[in-house]
Amino acid sequence: MQRLALCLLAACSGSSSPEDGPFFEQPMFFNEDISNARVAEDSLSIITGLRGAGGWGRGNRLQIDFSFDVLEATATTPRRAFTPMPDYFYSPDCDQMEMPIPEAGNLEGESGYECKAGGDCHLIVFDRDGGKLYEMYKADVGATFRGGCLAVWETARAYGETLRGDQCSSADAAGFPIAPMLFTADEVAAGEIAHAIRFVLPNDRMRRGFVRPAVHGTDTNGPTNGPPYGVHLRLRSDYPLDSLPNDGARVVAKAMQKYGMIHADGGEVALTATSDRHTTAKWAGLLADRDLEFLKVEDFEVIDHGPVISYPYRCTR
Repeated sequence: MQRLALCLLAACSGSSSPEDGPFFEQPMFFNEDISNARVAEDSLSIITGLRGAGGWGRGNRLQIDFSFDVLEATATTPRRAFTPMPDYFYSPDCDQMEMPIPEAGNLEGESGYECKAGGDCHLIVFDRDGGKLYEMYKADVGATFRGGCLAVWETARAYGETLRGDQCSSADAAGFPIAPMLFTADEVAAGEIAHAIRFVLPNDRMRRGFVRPAVHGTDTNGPTNGPPYGVHLRLRSDYPLDSLPNDGARVVAKAMQKYGMIHADGGEVALTATSDRHTTAKWAGLLADRDLEFLKVEDFEVIDHGPVISYPYRCTR
């Protein structure tokens, strides 16, 4: 089970599965208990705007994407240099360095390292001993290694509110690390998700601009009262959890009440979890992709945030 990131990596015990983390030695925004955080003054307006624009993706269904994987590297894992793909690599936002490629690994949504299906093809590798979390968008690893934006996170570093840099993208458009906000079968089976959950929305639901903790956004075309990038939603405390179909759904819902879910990118399937390819617990009989579709936009409230920040695409690192 993923613990609070303030738990030192060397002192934490538990599963060796890389998805279980913890990924950072210092506490970060996704570790904060927001059970009693103040509701934003514009919460009702944002929720109304999101609902009016169509709500969640996939026909306003809160579904789960189980296609992500977090791979584990060691000091002996082979490293490979990559050729940046101009359409997906941005300077100075993205890092260019050799990346560990574990044996028998895979990209998001793929069985191997080749990006065949035309998806986002995220490649996420956690080098615990080396103190780095590598996250790449649009990876394609074959005889040659091509890649989009690579964000390398130093797991011992205490990141400030601008993370890797203000107005800087990462492998997620909001500039976040991805792995710490994915939930896993092992966490759900253990009965607790101790972090905020990553979620995405179609771009026509989102207004332009972002709020902290995000440091970046994209060219969205949603209503002016729609949610900005980085919006932090909390499931209402009086939601009847017993009405959900199984214990797995209730574990996720409780995390949404305690830690919330944070908007990170554009997309159709709202919630993102890891596959069970590298976990001990398996999703079958635990949680299915539509087990949370009973949760509506109106069941959430927006946590207090600062001003909406425009983005002139001037990354400062």
